Amino acid sequence: MRGSGRRWGAAGYCLRRWTLTELSGQGYARSAMEIKTRRWKRIEYQRLIEAGCFEAGDRVELVGGQLIVAEPQASGHFAAIRAVEEALRAAFGPGWEVRGQGPLALDEESEPEPDVAVVRGSFRDYVAEHPSRPALVVEVSGSSLPMDRDHKGSLYARARLADYWIVNLRDRVVEVHREPGPDAAAAFGWRYRSIEIFGLDAMLLPLALPGAPVRVSDLLPELPPRT
Repeated sequence: MRGSGRRWGAAGYCLRRWTLTELSGQGYARSAMEIKTRRWKRIEYQRLIEAGCFEAGDRVELVGGQLIVAEPQASGHFAAIRAVEEALRAAFGPGWEVRGQGPLALDEESEPEPDVAVVRGSFRDYVAEHPSRPALVVEVSGSSLPMDRDHKGSLYARARLADYWIVNLRDRVVEVHREPGPDAAAAFGWRYRSIEIFGLDAMLLPLALPGAPVRVSDLLPELPPRT
């Protein structure tokens, strides 16, 4: 939480940001027994946005009813996102929209913002509503790799998204997750049954457009020489 300013929301209620010190002074101890959480619906999340509850630059997304704060972006992570956008725009061509960190109206309790998503049409088709059924979703993963594999992977599988790629910056490979199916042990009750790992020299064929190969090396920017 940042700042302690006060402003009024659209419904007339007061929105105040509290510092941790202030919360402690009000008797909010760091005790697990006192912590209560709630699950949010996507429509409620939209109302929070419209009421100005988030500041410009707040990287928050709704994942399975929980408000998740995204990790700060390192330069390599940002460069990889741009590389993925560039490669997918070249591969898919006209008639497809490549969205960088744009929201997806995935289900009633999820509005994630994947690093890159490919949807049919153009941005003009999504002025009134975010897309809900992307042809391809890509997450660029460094320290977020466990989250992207297990948590978001299960979320995307539950939504029956057929093609999910993880650009693994640690190992410099791309993980292709396909064939979603139920799994009671997974975070959201679903997982991808097929996971293939491809190295830099491999070519990937998107399910939505198998005639548009994508080279893995084009998704992973070349590392600068060590000095």
